[in-house]
Amino acid sequence: MASLLSTPYTLPCSKAEHLSSLSRAFLVSRFVQPSRAGSRIKCIARANGLFTQTNPEVRRIVPDVDSARGLPRVKVVYVVLEAQYQSALSAAVRTLNAGRRHASFEVVGYLVEELRDQGTYSTFCDDLADANIFIGSLIFVEELALKVKAAVEKQRDRMDAVLVFPSMPEVMRLNKLGSFSMSQLGQSKSPFFKLFKRKQGAGFADSMLKLVRTLPKVLKYLPSDKARDARLYILSLQFWLGGSPENLENFLKMIAGSYVPALKGMKIDYADPVLFLDSGIWHPMAPCMYDDVKEYLNWYGTRRDANAKLKDPNSPVIGLVLQRSHIVTGDDGHYVAVIMELEARGAKVIPIFAGGLDFSGPTERYLINPINNKTFVHAVVSLTGFALVGGPARQDHPRAIEALMKLDVPYLVALPLVFQTTEEWLSSTLGLHPIQVALQVALPELDGGMEPIVFSGRDARTGKSHALHRRVEQLCTRAIRWAELKRKSKEDKKIAITVFSFPPDKGNVGTAAYLNVFVSIFSVLSDLKKDGYNVGDLPDTAEALIEDIIHDKEAKFSSPNLNVAYRMTVREYQSLTSYSAALEESWGKPPGNLNSDGENLLVYGKHYGNVFIGVQPTFGYEGDPMRLLFSKSASPHHGFAAYYTFVEKIFAADVVLHFGTHGSLEFMPGKQVGMSDVCYPDSLIGNIPNIYYYAANNPSEATIAKRRSYANTISYLTPPAENAGLYKGLKQLSELISSYQSLKDTGRGPQIVSTIISTAKQCNLDKDVFLPAEGVDLLPSERDLVVGKVYSKIMEIESRLLPCGLHVIGEPPSALEAVATLVNIAALDRPEDGIYSLPGILAETMGRDIENVYRGSDKGILADVELLRQITDASRGAITAFVDRTTNRKGQVVNDVADKLTSMLGFGITEPWIQYLSKTKFLRADREKLRVMFQFLGECLKLIVANNELGSLKLALEGRYVEPGPGGDPIRNPKVLPTGKNIHALDPQAIPTAAAMQSAKVVVDRLLERQKVDNGGKYPETVALVLWGTDNIKTYGESLAQVMWMIGVRPVSDTFGRVNRVEIVGLEELGRPRIDVVVNCSGVFRDLFINQMNLLDRAVKMAAELDEPAEQNYIRKHALEQAAELGVSVREAATRVFSNASGSYSSNVNLAIENSSWNDEKQLQDMYLSRKSFAFDSDAPGVGMTEKRQVFEMALRTADATFQNLDSSEISLTDVSHYFDSDPTNLVQSLRTDGKKPSAYIADTTTANAQVRTLAETVRLDARTKLLNPKWYEGMMASGYEGVREIEKRLTNTVGWSATSGQVDNWVYEEANTTFIKDAEMLKRLMETNPNSFRKLVQTFLEASGRGYWDTSEENLDMLRKLYSEVEDRIEGIDTSSGSSN
Repeated sequence: MASLLSTPYTLPCSKAEHLSSLSRAFLVSRFVQPSRAGSRIKCIARANGLFTQTNPEVRRIVPDVDSARGLPRVKVVYVVLEAQYQSALSAAVRTLNAGRRHASFEVVGYLVEELRDQGTYSTFCDDLADANIFIGSLIFVEELALKVKAAVEKQRDRMDAVLVFPSMPEVMRLNKLGSFSMSQLGQSKSPFFKLFKRKQGAGFADSMLKLVRTLPKVLKYLPSDKARDARLYILSLQFWLGGSPENLENFLKMIAGSYVPALKGMKIDYADPVLFLDSGIWHPMAPCMYDDVKEYLNWYGTRRDANAKLKDPNSPVIGLVLQRSHIVTGDDGHYVAVIMELEARGAKVIPIFAGGLDFSGPTERYLINPINNKTFVHAVVSLTGFALVGGPARQDHPRAIEALMKLDVPYLVALPLVFQTTEEWLSSTLGLHPIQVALQVALPELDGGMEPIVFSGRDARTGKSHALHRRVEQLCTRAIRWAELKRKSKEDKKIAITVFSFPPDKGNVGTAAYLNVFVSIFSVLSDLKKDGYNVGDLPDTAEALIEDIIHDKEAKFSSPNLNVAYRMTVREYQSLTSYSAALEESWGKPPGNLNSDGENLLVYGKHYGNVFIGVQPTFGYEGDPMRLLFSKSASPHHGFAAYYTFVEKIFAADVVLHFGTHGSLEFMPGKQVGMSDVCYPDSLIGNIPNIYYYAANNPSEATIAKRRSYANTISYLTPPAENAGLYKGLKQLSELISSYQSLKDTGRGPQIVSTIISTAKQCNLDKDVFLPAEGVDLLPSERDLVVGKVYSKIMEIESRLLPCGLHVIGEPPSALEAVATLVNIAALDRPEDGIYSLPGILAETMGRDIENVYRGSDKGILADVELLRQITDASRGAITAFVDRTTNRKGQVVNDVADKLTSMLGFGITEPWIQYLSKTKFLRADREKLRVMFQFLGECLKLIVANNELGSLKLALEGRYVEPGPGGDPIRNPKVLPTGKNIHALDPQAIPTAAAMQSAKVVVDRLLERQKVDNGGKYPETVALVLWGTDNIKTYGESLAQVMWMIGVRPVSDTFGRVNRVEIVGLEELGRPRIDVVVNCSGVFRDLFINQMNLLDRAVKMAAELDEPAEQNYIRKHALEQAAELGVSVREAATRVFSNASGSYSSNVNLAIENSSWNDEKQLQDMYLSRKSFAFDSDAPGVGMTEKRQVFEMALRTADATFQNLDSSEISLTDVSHYFDSDPTNLVQSLRTDGKKPSAYIADTTTANAQVRTLAETVRLDARTKLLNPKWYEGMMASGYEGVREIEKRLTNTVGWSATSGQVDNWVYEEANTTFIKDAEMLKRLMETNPNSFRKLVQTFLEASGRGYWDTSEENLDMLRKLYSEVEDRIEGIDTSSGSSN
């Protein structure tokens, strides 16, 4: 058992039985200090709105007057990242002062984070004014590094010594020790300069360590003062890295005696540094540190204090990764607690440490047997919180992954609190400090790290780390559970597969984005069965599996009648669910009415041997309009909690497998990152290892699952994309245009144009393209323009990518199915890789720039539209010819594709793309550029068709390491492939990139130009927009950069490429007014990118305070008006960055729409305002999200336009409910004093030809390419049960857009009704395949009419009412005849 081992926390007696008597004695003697009555110090907490309110005065030691009398005073000021040096340095100074020799020492220390507070920073500057010595270490946060630099620089020449140990170059340049200086760092050829070269990555600290070991010996024999000073600097670093009170005492003696003028001439003796191993193995009970794993294991095997479990040769072995600085400074209580807890639970430990920032060498050296190359451990837990290679500086993730793949065990990265005290963390709704999230959560994820459990806190008074006993218990239990997966036989492992049902309806069981869930589960279980897992009597088909789970073939029962796997009594539930009482505030006494029969709590699902397939309950408040209005989300209901209690405590699962994107657990209330015991995701998942199949294109929500439910997220592919193609009247239009091009100069030209106009109107294209009245005489140039615009529009529809059908786990696309994806990959320039886009290469042969061709085509210039079509066709043809040559007769990519590529990349005509292009007008295309492109496409093809999804799942089930990889759009970033990787996002401080900023400028300029055209030549004064997590991960911050460019600021990167500052762009350079913004951040964006919210809020405030004319700065204009109205400062009025309350997600408008649980649009708007009006304030970032509804409404009422981004081809406006859930178009209209509806725009950057369309245009494009497109809906119907649900979902989401924006044309509903209801054959297929989803489809049509969104004939409505009654009777009739009463 681990305890909170620092006052005021005590060792809980109830857990003492976990410890051996020796362990208890060890802990008490080492950590629990006798207290004197009345001596307890209360730390001063200042309400400064920052993340930490600790007071540096607790680190100030001033010698008493009597002991200091007659002695020179030496003042030392230090700034460090973490507080582990505080205790040792304080002890050193007290010892020196107690000795009363040579000098009296005054010392004061600051944690770098404290310098954000202006009062603290001012005190820091005052302290420097009379300081003799300054010491800094690990100062890697740029904005704070610059503050340190500014303050120290003013005093540097006056001070006697300035010593800065590994930090940012800007701070390292402050070093001054006699004649030794680093002021030229980065500009000289000194060895120190070489340490900062980017390519060295994490090598900086290790290079420093090598210098520390070797340089003093060399410099000792050089006579010059420079050599002496350099030697003393290196010795200082040795003392500092040694970290013990003795080393720090001698360090201060050496520096003061050598450089403080008042002590010159005195002989102050100091001992050489006591050197510790740079890396090794440390155990608190061991007599020494070990640098040989065999010696350590020999000692471990002879321990007399070991319990019986530890002597069992089959005990799990856990590797621990520790920071040496905590060990040598004596700040190791949290490490001891973890070691003791693991051993008390029967796990052996090998705790390794390193002095530098590269732990990859020690992991290989101490955790792998050098004789047989097998690992000694079953799991590894890093207690440093840092990336395996690089710490807080530069990281080397490939090197880390290489080391971890050799270990091939689960890798957990737990977190010590660094920037907050325990109390500050516990009281924070945000959880961890954003800088710590970036350094110690996001970066380890890139290594494949999992489970960011906070295991230790920090005492505000002493600065010492202390274990958080419940957190340590959970960390250790979970680590052992992961380790057990490595040791337990496959046959005995119990797996709980969890599927979702959202919205709650019988036809929705098995909901997951892009995934055919039950066919995938059947595929997985069949494979596991072959592999030796006990799956019992698995049905013969996926259809039979569906029947078992939902209790009747083809989903013909109503929702409460899923198969009941377990009935849990209320008494059993309460005894097994420790947090059940906390749920009663929201849901009353159990069992409640959700997942309940009134007496028991019901767990739905089915057992197959050691596999349980269960249905996760839903949030529970979807159908309650009043609950949906609450600004903060409710707790999970009793049925939800009972499900996970059953999985962990009754079924006793070894692992839970959440199947598909996504469930509700990870979105339950709690801290954003760094869960505590009372956060619901943490309580629900308990101690079960969590594996989660997640769509590869959704890294943001996958990251939420990783951080809030401790998931090992394994990516799966989205369905293969195809071009939407043309159908019905659109196909006819294409044929008419071809006729016109060949006959336009004959007498038939006008007649064909007239037919084109009438057909285009029949296809409802007159809303997208200006069409003259039929019969009007047109000039030849006017005819060309009309045809060109229609042609451009149908080409846009035809070439749109859409995912066809649903993906099945373990079934990669065939090579030919990958062609459309490859065409779109080939359409992008990749200058960083020296790759030119294929359309660009082909356009060059015609003497054209592809961007100009795109622009001409967008304008409807017929020649450019035709050229673009030819380029598109040639691209498809060349890539198809290439793919054909790499596949076998079955259409599969052959194993020797690399060899085939090599033989193809020979000379001339043998290359298939050259053969194809030689028959087109592009035969003179640059062959070298083509060669580079097709080499790249060959690599992409291998990745697309690879199949790692099942293999990675089996690795995870066997307790092995799953290789990490980025999530995102495979077209933009093919490194997303192959799937089956442990998905991660990116370093949140790395965005926006320079490339993203460049792309953003293009989109913003087009948006503003479009709005000027639509708004009488005026710029929009305010744009209300949305920031999404996934969008910004995929595009490396393009939409974030768009907001910056509207405001008129640019991001500034530091030495390490991290963005922590912005600078103003002058009005002259901007060339237009600064646009005001209202930024609605999704809950996921808030969790992942709170640093960027901080940047944006600072940017808005900077712009509002500029002395610029109101007509050139709309931010200032509105902030001044709002400040006057509210009676607040301009800075406070300039609040523009909003989201949900911490731990809450979405506006709930989507839930209301999906469940038809809303009365009118005003109710939806109230939900939006209630849920999304929480503001982030960069002046008080530690406060978190604060409700500021009045400011939110005032800002929204100035909006002239609303704006969102589409970032990838798989997800468009009606594919998911998130987009309309965040749309404020009708809301803005209701808030504006003039009642004017704002323009609504969508930026589409899914192709190389970025577009800004109106929302109405985008909804029409979506309807034409998906809902009404036979290629799409037949692809869905081929997926059976789940395909019907996908069709219904698109119609429901279309109604959502009607409700929030009013931008859906009547013909969309009319055509949908014709397609799915009036076609008797289609109607029959829908009803028979999934009657529950079909009933919802019919209900949605009736609702669209009833709410005034669809004006149709009474005949259509009568048919729908009759159908609804018929399908209701059918479902209920079958239910009754079956005799089911569940």
